[in-house]
Amino acid sequence: MRSGEPVAASVTAYCPGHISGYFRPVTGSGYRTTGSIGAGIVIEEGVTVCASPSDITSIAARRLFEDGNVREFLHDAPPLSYVAGRLGVAVHIETECYLPIGAGFGLSAAALMASVSAINALFNLGMTRDACAGLAHEAEIVHRTGLGDVAACQGGGRDFRTGPGIGADIRRFHDLHEPLYAINFGPLPSPLILGSPDALSRVSAAYPEEYPGSPELFFRLSYGFAQKSGLLTQELTDLIAECMREHIPASMTMLGNGLFAMGEGASDLFGSYGEVLKLHVASRGVRILEVSP
Repeated sequence: MRSGEPVAASVTAYCPGHISGYFRPVTGSGYRTTGSIGAGIVIEEGVTVCASPSDITSIAARRLFEDGNVREFLHDAPPLSYVAGRLGVAVHIETECYLPIGAGFGLSAAALMASVSAINALFNLGMTRDACAGLAHEAEIVHRTGLGDVAACQGGGRDFRTGPGIGADIRRFHDLHEPLYAINFGPLPSPLILGSPDALSRVSAAYPEEYPGSPELFFRLSYGFAQKSGLLTQELTDLIAECMREHIPASMTMLGNGLFAMGEGASDLFGSYGEVLKLHVASRGVRILEVSP
């Protein structure tokens, strides 16, 4: 079968999400050298994508309840249309996730990684794993939806990215064995921050230089970064203060109007404020789930 012709009726791929604890934007000479350095956690709760051949490119993005019913539906996702156009294919892309969109869980990166991987397999494009990640990262940079999430979600664990782009060195720690808990108070659109020079300047100045060698230190550095960056709302500040009083490591989901925390105590504390999101650390990155003939 020649490259560019569909080899299946559909391909389903999955990519984990990512919570960024702290980061520093890096502007390079091109997409491969532009992104961020920083630290975060790759979470198993990500995005499933089903790609199928179509006469025109179309997108259906669904956020689901735990029982599978649709909670939120979007008819368009410009970054996904962008990658289809860059690959020169017409494709119908269906995405599904459970976590809130635009809330700092790296879902745009996960949707892009899974979509490019599925399209690559569907049309026999012969792209390497790095090439798929490179295009997904490019789409994030172009649309200002993220800086380092694509690089992080190429693998699993707690990540520490020491250079920008998908080819930079990433140290991964597999030292978080219990669930994490998060709460979200609404969207915090990434383009509003990633497109603001003043906001990015504050973020860069807040970046900690210490090595996040343990989960406890990672949370401490993340909390310090959140404080200094000017991104914390009063609501989040008050809730983090409660976490500190209860000795619960916690920080802000970057970039989202919410918190993530470590320990069972976080579930009880967050429960009095709203819906508690239970998260699990991913052991690996993007993968193909199914090829339907």
